[in-house]
Amino acid sequence: MHDLRPSGAPDHGALPDPCERERMVAVAAYYLAEQRGFAPGREQDDWCNAEQQIDAMLRDLRHQGIDPSGLGHAALRNALRLRIASAD
Repeated sequence: MHDLRPSGAPDHGALPDPCERERMVAVAAYYLAEQRGFAPGREQDDWCNAEQQIDAMLRDLRHQGIDPSGLGHAALRNALRLRIASAD
């Protein structure tokens, strides 16, 4: 099957590259730590939870046809806050 998108058009089903994913996880981990008041000793938990949340969010975005590479910090923070709030 041929790709019918114009040359250079974004692949909305693609995941971000590993560096971009790591940046997203780092931002998410920061916001998770912020949410719990930056209490020490849970940094690894924040990172692991952030990885799970980001991977789930990327899967959801991919299913919706949204390009995750265009998310900025504010959009990521808001999406993560909504995701965490709905999990409570």
